[in-house]
Order: sequence, then structure tokens, then C-alpha cells
Amino acid sequence: MTKEPNLADHHPGVRSAFEHVVRRNPDEPEFQQAVLEVLESLSPALNTHPEYAAQRVLERLCEPERQIIFRVPWRDDQGGVHVNRGFRVEFNSALGPYKGGLRFHPSVNLGVIKFLGFEQIFKNALTGMGIGGGKGGSDFDPKGRSDAEIERFCQSFMTELHRHLGEYTDIPAGDIGVGGREIGYMFGQYRRLSNRWEAGVITGKGLDWGGSRVRTEATGYGAVMFTERMLERNGRDLDGMRVVVSGSGNVAIYAVEKAQQLGAHVVACSDSGGYVVDERGLDLDLLKEIKEVERARISAYADRRKGAEYVAGGNVWDVPCQVALPSATQNELDAASAKRLVGNGVVAVAEGANMPTTPDAVKVLREAGVLFAPGKAANAGGVATSVLEMRQNARRTSWSFEHAESELAETMAGIHDRCEAAAERHGARGDYVLGANVAGFEMVADAMLAQGLI
Repeated sequence: MTKEPNLADHHPGVRSAFEHVVRRNPDEPEFQQAVLEVLESLSPALNTHPEYAAQRVLERLCEPERQIIFRVPWRDDQGGVHVNRGFRVEFNSALGPYKGGLRFHPSVNLGVIKFLGFEQIFKNALTGMGIGGGKGGSDFDPKGRSDAEIERFCQSFMTELHRHLGEYTDIPAGDIGVGGREIGYMFGQYRRLSNRWEAGVITGKGLDWGGSRVRTEATGYGAVMFTERMLERNGRDLDGMRVVVSGSGNVAIYAVEKAQQLGAHVVACSDSGGYVVDERGLDLDLLKEIKEVERARISAYADRRKGAEYVAGGNVWDVPCQVALPSATQNELDAASAKRLVGNGVVAVAEGANMPTTPDAVKVLREAGVLFAPGKAANAGGVATSVLEMRQNARRTSWSFEHAESELAETMAGIHDRCEAAAERHGARGDYVLGANVAGFEMVADAMLAQGLI
């Protein structure tokens, strides 16, 4: 947290819960930020349901049920020994088994995993699919590592993590730095250690061994599906709108793809080095070739696409657009960028990444009347399709791409409508932040109260 929040006008239970979190988690700014973003919306729910405060549901909800930290030793190709740290935070299982991805990135620490796990509670609740929230990962950096090194790391990581998993206990998936290759290595090690073909214990698997179609596309597709429904309910149409997407990883690429399928004009995307602008519309095939096959920098796009411009070190939010889809990483869109977006005529922002918009930027957008879809609602398509994968595993079957996409579209529509209904119920129509937070919280809180002191 960069500054002390002002909670004077909020329910006493909100103030008490946040003070509790800060006191017990003093060096975890990302976690504090995620908690505050939710708590700031919950006064209406506490006023309507005094039992939530009386039973200290907020304090219980903000404390993970289990936090696991472990050592991950492995050897590189030269025989050198490395030691990384692994994490799994099993945050809340009131609605079902823990479900959430694994992130391999140098920035990973306990506070980051707790922020992601806390967000996952509400995201998973909003799907209506009966899953709890968790998250995990390691500070291991897969960039520049050989396949053999990544295999050895994944096997060492799963050697410890496997004892905490199970399709009725905790089901991880991929996240930043963890794709199909890493999932494969970890699932193989899980099978060796457990002596079971328990396909539902991990999601994001290959199509030939238990994976689901649309899983790769799900988060990006889902964010655009949510955006389309949000625009339609507010008298607008995504077709023909000018769109900018940050990032150029999995979420960003498939957000571009679905937006183009729905008639939007997507003109820019980025990576950590800068951004490209292509006024003719991004060439999706070229983008996929550069980022998914060659794993090259986004600058290569401008080198090979006539008329495209690359801006080294630039801010992609300088590019005028009507719809912005931040899909890179946390806190990438700040207040200054939000003001530029507003000044350039943005009408909707939907978070493809987890908490990519800073609190000050969210305030700027909401005060300007911009439709804003928080990540726990807009990017829930990934976990929703993970549950669809688990359903197929349980039935020993697989679905067509069209069927899986239809299921995803229905789920995203349901998430939107839950958020919309919760906001309207509390007199805040069109406030998707309040709607998502309250809808997810009430579902979890009611389950916690029904199950006793848990």
C-alpha cells in the first residue's frame, strides 16, 4: 500500500477487518491492496446482513485456511545446484475444493500468492461452479532455461506439492510461466508419486491426455465476452469499436482474437519492452507466430508488418481507444494512464490480468463514468473452463471446441448477470466493482455461516 486508505465512512466491520489484515501482514502490499479493493465495496452487504459482522466473517475470510511454503532444489544442465521457494496458499474451501493456478516468476513471494489467492475466492464463487479459492507458484524464472532444466524443476516442485493435492482437495492449473509443457511435467511426476491416473487433480492438460478445448483461449475469450455483454446492457456494441490490449501473452492474444471475431478493430498490444501500433488492425497470425512459436519480442512484429510502428519503452495506454483490455500484470495501468484513456474517449475497461489497474486508476475511470469490469469477473473464463475440464475428466469424455466455447459463453453471461444484479440490489446499477465483490462475498459468507465456525 502506498498510502493509508480512508475508511472512515465505511461499516465498522470493514475498518476492523482491514486493520486486522495490515497488522498481521505488514510487508505484503499486494495482498493488502487486494483485500482493500474488496472490503471497500462490502459496507452495503454488512448493513443488510449484520450477522456477517457479528460472526467476524471478514476477518475469517481474509485469513487463509492453509499456507504452505517449501524448498525446491534442482540441478541445471551444468550440474549446478539451485534452490527456489515454492508456495501454495489454500485460501477458502467453503464452496468447494481449492482451485487456482501456479505462477513461476521471479516476482513471486508469499504476499503475491496471497493476493492472487484472495482474488481467486471471489472469481471462483462468481462462476457458480462450486469451487474454492487457492493459488501457488515459485520464484523460479523459466526464461532462458532448457526443457531439461524446466523438467527437473517441475518434478522437484511437484515432489513436495503432490501431498497437498487431490481432485476433492486442491486442483492447481497454469498461470504466468506455467503452460502446457510445465503442466505435463508436473502431472507426470504426480502420477509417479501417487500411482494413480487422477486426471482431475490438475487442469490445463494436453488434449490427448485429459485437457479441454478452449482452455488455452478461455481467459482472453472470456474477458471479451464479458465486455461485449457489459456494453450491450449499457446500450453500446463492441462491433466497430477501437480496442487496445496490453501484453502479448496467452490472455492478450486470445482477447485480440475474440475481439476481432466480434467485429472490433484491435490496433495495439505490448510486452515489457514496449508496444506496437498497427492502424490496419493487428495481424493475429503474425502475432501468434512471433509470441507463441518464436517466443520473440513484440518489436519483431513491426519489423515484419508494413506500416506497423514499435515504440520502445512506451506506454500502450497512450494509444487512443474506446475499449481497453489490460492483460499483462498487476498495477500496470496507473492513474495518469487512466486519465489519458478518459481524455482519449475510452468507454469501457475490462481486466484480463489480475489486478492490473491501480486503485487510483480505478477511481479515475469510475468517476468518469467509464464501464469498468474488475478481473475477478472479467477474467474468470480461465478457471471456468478448468472446471469444464474437470467435468470431462470425471465423465471420461471430451467436448468439441464449439460445445466448450458455448459453455464458456454461458458462464461468462452468468457472471456478468450476477454482478449486475448485486449492484442493482444495493442501489448501484452499472457498478461492476461493487457488484462483483458483493456477489462473490455473499455466496462465500453464506456458505461459511451455514457450515459453522470455519
